[in-house]
Amino acid sequence: MNRAVRGSDGRKWTLKTNIEWSDPLQVDEWELDVSGGRSPGVVMGTIVFVMIAAFLVWTPTAVIVPIWVILALLVLVLFFPVRWLVRRPWTVIADTPGDTDEHPPERWVGVVRGALTARQESARVARNIELYAEPDMNGALQPVE
Repeated sequence: MNRAVRGSDGRKWTLKTNIEWSDPLQVDEWELDVSGGRSPGVVMGTIVFVMIAAFLVWTPTAVIVPIWVILALLVLVLFFPVRWLVRRPWTVIADTPGDTDEHPPERWVGVVRGALTARQESARVARNIELYAEPDMNGALQPVE
């Protein structure tokens, strides 16, 4: 998503949000975030797939499987991939080229999780630029040199 915002001091800012397919370093710096990589997800997915296949193969032909059981299995299989996709980190960037010595170029960068959170943060940053001529220092974005 790209958006042009005019600051209260007259500078033109460009606001960009991009989805990150790999976790940026600053997102994973949480003390208890210990990950074994992709292996646990692949192993659990394989186990769930094998259990569902065994359930379907060993079901006698005389048994009628209700549709809600099939839907429950589908939800079970799709829960974590959909959660992974929805909770991807987004990078929010606010840039201004500057116009004079009084207003040098600036770049603010931050990372948020989820598309809805990225949209809300983008709107909040745009509002702060319109009112105060720069993003909020206490928000998700921080100045980059």
